[in-house]
Amino acid sequence: MILVGRPEDVPPGDAVRIEAGGGSGLPIAVFNVDGEFLAIDDTCTHQDASLADGWVEGCTVECPLHAACFDLRTGMPSGPPAKTPVRTHEVVVADGLVYVRVAESVEAAA
Repeated sequence: MILVGRPEDVPPGDAVRIEAGGGSGLPIAVFNVDGEFLAIDDTCTHQDASLADGWVEGCTVECPLHAACFDLRTGMPSGPPAKTPVRTHEVVVADGLVYVRVAESVEAAA
């Protein structure tokens, strides 16, 4: 598991970007949606843009580049221009700290 930090390090409505590690080097975005922590791959599947820099409404993030939207719970895009989902990752809050357990694939995350 990857340490994100304390819950207060990610205020409600905000996101942080962390490195996945494990040799993949892929960044992960961790969102605080009204006290629920959700994590997805940080890079939009339409074009390289950080989803942590996007706009969050409910459990949806809008990519800041071309407005592709993704469900933070499932990783599924809601429509064009993105057609491919992003991986979701399990978030664990334990002993006052937030951790991410990285999924191996999109299918494993579903």
